[in-house]
Amino acid sequence: MPLAMVSEGVEDGPFTMFKALLVSLLACFTAHSAVSGQTAASGLAPKKFLNIPLGQVKPAGWLRDQLIVQTNGLAGHEHDFYDYVAQTDWVGGNSYYSNLEEAGSYWFNGMVPNGILLDDPTIMSQVQQFLDYVLDHQDSTGWLGPEVNTTKPRYLWGRYPFFFGAIQMVEANSSLATRVVPALHKFVSLANTMLHNGEGLEDWTRTRWEDFVITLQWLYDFYPEGNEDLLIDTMKMLKYTGDPWEDVFKPEYFPQTAVEHLQNPFPVLTWHGVNMAEGLKALPSTYRFTHNQSDLDAASTGWDLLFQYHGRPSGIYAADEYLAGLEAVRGTELCLVVETMFSGSYLYQVIGDPKFADRVERITYNALPATLTGDMWSRQYLQQQNQIAAKNMTPNPFPEDGPYSNVFGLEPNYPCCTVNHPQGWPKFISNAFVTTPDHKSLVHVYLGPFTANVTLANGNKVSVAVDTLYPFSDSLTTTIHADRDFTYYVRIPSWVSKGTIAINGKAAKAVSPSNGLQAVSVQAGKTTFTLNLPSDITVESRPHNSVAVHRGPLHYAYDIARSQKVLKQNAQQPLAVDLEFDATESWAFALGDPTTFVFNAGVPEGGNLPSPIFDSGLPPFTITASACPIDWAVAGDTFAASPPENPACTGPVANITLWPFGATKLRIGEFPTFQAD
Repeated sequence: MPLAMVSEGVEDGPFTMFKALLVSLLACFTAHSAVSGQTAASGLAPKKFLNIPLGQVKPAGWLRDQLIVQTNGLAGHEHDFYDYVAQTDWVGGNSYYSNLEEAGSYWFNGMVPNGILLDDPTIMSQVQQFLDYVLDHQDSTGWLGPEVNTTKPRYLWGRYPFFFGAIQMVEANSSLATRVVPALHKFVSLANTMLHNGEGLEDWTRTRWEDFVITLQWLYDFYPEGNEDLLIDTMKMLKYTGDPWEDVFKPEYFPQTAVEHLQNPFPVLTWHGVNMAEGLKALPSTYRFTHNQSDLDAASTGWDLLFQYHGRPSGIYAADEYLAGLEAVRGTELCLVVETMFSGSYLYQVIGDPKFADRVERITYNALPATLTGDMWSRQYLQQQNQIAAKNMTPNPFPEDGPYSNVFGLEPNYPCCTVNHPQGWPKFISNAFVTTPDHKSLVHVYLGPFTANVTLANGNKVSVAVDTLYPFSDSLTTTIHADRDFTYYVRIPSWVSKGTIAINGKAAKAVSPSNGLQAVSVQAGKTTFTLNLPSDITVESRPHNSVAVHRGPLHYAYDIARSQKVLKQNAQQPLAVDLEFDATESWAFALGDPTTFVFNAGVPEGGNLPSPIFDSGLPPFTITASACPIDWAVAGDTFAASPPENPACTGPVANITLWPFGATKLRIGEFPTFQAD
């Protein structure tokens, strides 16, 4: 989110003020009209699955180690030296990067679950102090945030990540509700008045309204305090003063190519990559108060359109500021990676379609680690599918972002991803299990090593331990202790081929999932079952007759050997460095017949994955592929041209090794192909 765009989006003037008043008047009419006809149902519609309070699901094994790597890296140290956190104006400092005031609240939103999932006393103390300061300084009007006792403009958006963090803290420690809940209700009363008056709105708030709606629905579900009507009215006001996501996601309007030369029929920020990632939550959140199936249908359609026209083999989509089509050198912003993961989890919980869970798992195990160094001290602003260099690029392939965008560093191009990226792994973990709406069943959604300790309906205390190296193993062993009989569910991903389940040592049987979920009858006491979830090597067609290679949840790429140069080093924290990577070997290959590719399932020494796992040469899984060298043009020396179609081999056919995409920092992920003689 470049600074120029922020400034451009919050200018005031007579036209802006008139527009705000007009929108407010129309919103009032529409909000009151929305309670008639097919939206006459009162209250909030139930979700298909319910999230579990923070802290009851925790990472185990290599996944816990991955969260420790994050904590020992940039995310866990920002509070020590990074001005936008260490001196944030959210807690009385003087540092912020835009008048949207999102820097401190972004950090808080991600580090709350990071600290709680690891029981990290330092981080937990930091976020508690943050929460206390903000609540202690709420003003008499109800406003929360760094604008209190200042002349700064008061825009609603920057509060929403803070709300998410505060909610998570209450989930983990219900005693905090006595402070958090009254403060939120007081703010809601103020926000409702502001919305009816056309206040607190600028372009970013108008597009990210769904995050506030979800906060309001949490209050309605758990702490309504007799304010149900006000909460519902505020939800409606947010929707009808906000951007029309139901129209943005219509096939006749949705862009089918990169958008830099297209005219957006809606507010321009709806095609912004991170706004799109957050906007994916808009219609499922709307459905809860409209009860309109059309909202869910539109949300599902929008998801499909987004990945059809802008999707990546790594699971994510391309948007180097704005939607960027299918070309392999266009960029994907780190912020949109973590926001799409969170939105996909919410979509699954509301709608229940396993396609959302499948994609979130792909994004998490591919796109997320690919855009950070293995030690998680340096991050990119933009990652590429085909990335032959990470450096100050001139020329660069990003129409709206700068040439420094794919450098691995402290804050390349813009600071937002530095403070926002820490939410990725923790929220994936906390959303890995859900319950059914009747609280009778527990559902394991995202596969990996976890523990869960929950109390289901009728006081049924259940503990779960999942032992696995997944996605670097096909096998998962789950041990459950329960006070009572119940039905447990585990997701079987769509890519599984000939999966089996063996319960309590009995013979393995073929899995038989329904809507992506395998039911397991759990008896009181101890139940153990082992899943074996193999998958085939598959090839995905990409533009220019190129292909991408997959097996299971992992996308595989050619890991280009690289040199490393330190471009910058932070004066206060020497581990915070900007790194330039350059290729030190040829990367121009075409792949041969995919039926000859061989999957190699290595077993890590001692049964434990190396730490960190997402770096060159470290994962135990690889694919051997036949390939030949070809001529493949570059633009300057910084990025690859589109994969050449029908290239001729310039040398002999030989085998190359493809590695999990998330472990590569320079790579080819979309290859031309050649035909053997």
